[in-house]
Amino acid sequence: MKKPIAFFVHHQGRGHANRTMAVAAEFAKDRPVSVLTAGPSLFDGFSRDIEIVPLPNMIGASVPTPRLYAEPTPQVMHCVPLGLAEMRRTMRRILDHLDERDVGLFMVDVSAEIALLARIASVPAVQIRMHGDRSDIGHVGAYEACVGMLAPFDERMEQDDYPAALRAKTFYSGGLCTSVEGVPDRAEARAKLGLDAEREIVVAITGGGGSGTPYAPLTVAARAAPDTLWLTLGPTHREGHETDFANLRELGWVPSVTDYLAAADIVVASAGDNTIHEVARVGGRLIVMPEWRYFGEQTRKAEALVRLGAAVQAPIWPGDLQGWRDLLDRARGLDPAPLRSLYAPDAAARAAGWLEGLTDELWHGAAEPAPLTVVAGRMPASRTA
Repeated sequence: MKKPIAFFVHHQGRGHANRTMAVAAEFAKDRPVSVLTAGPSLFDGFSRDIEIVPLPNMIGASVPTPRLYAEPTPQVMHCVPLGLAEMRRTMRRILDHLDERDVGLFMVDVSAEIALLARIASVPAVQIRMHGDRSDIGHVGAYEACVGMLAPFDERMEQDDYPAALRAKTFYSGGLCTSVEGVPDRAEARAKLGLDAEREIVVAITGGGGSGTPYAPLTVAARAAPDTLWLTLGPTHREGHETDFANLRELGWVPSVTDYLAAADIVVASAGDNTIHEVARVGGRLIVMPEWRYFGEQTRKAEALVRLGAAVQAPIWPGDLQGWRDLLDRARGLDPAPLRSLYAPDAAARAAGWLEGLTDELWHGAAEPAPLTVVAGRMPASRTA
């Protein structure tokens, strides 16, 4: 029987779960797969046979005393409040599952602490590689504790300051997009959506992991380009003082993001992994406006896109008419090819193949040698001694 692969899936937003499902769907049918998450509903309707292990939701749990709350966080960790029963139950449930299922590889998407926990528990782990300023000892320690890292993006998107030793143990799948429906041409997409065939259309999109696209700057954009139709997909964030305009429409969540991206002349997007690769798959012109994320994740990803000529960016959301006009002119001049080249249709299959191959390599011949005996205070003797 093949060694099981387990996933820890962060439940903030949809990207972690969607990525997990895309990769797990490509595993061999006889590979046991489990998912540990505080958002089990994110996997509703997933067709592959997997075991879902619900975890307590630790976000917002209260530290029971002021004295515990006052304890500083150790530099090697990021989020480890003291005295939380939910955290104890989470860690216990993870360890029990890894032990009971004899998990061969633990895919962590994402948590530095849980990657460290896996190493302490003697379970090989792989962590998703994310952009950002992650040179602190907490991140580096977690990376070093893993047997590898999986980067769901093109290697050209990597940061120059990512250490060479860690880069050497990172597998770059190419740009992983979780959408699978066909991509229509612009005329077909506009006809399907009932949109003007000739009018310039700008689509602003963000994922579900943040507060949404700022709506007030888009009202300025609508005034700056009154002949352009502006459409927003996903959540938007209003401040309460906005004036609506007829050429700016909020559509919220739509059945097919792909159709709207294909219909667009220009896309304004946050710099989430899946969002970027959604646009790259369609091959549009991109204005990237990163949302605030821990460790500057989206900011660093946006920098990489601009460096490759795959997008343009403004330092902040323009608040004046000419600022928007200048930004739109820069976007119109983009060559769509560099962005399109960052999407890899086989990225999920490549990631799955690497994970399965790594698992089998790590455990090859495990049943043959006698188990090592570890005596307290002594290192085990080498098999080759």
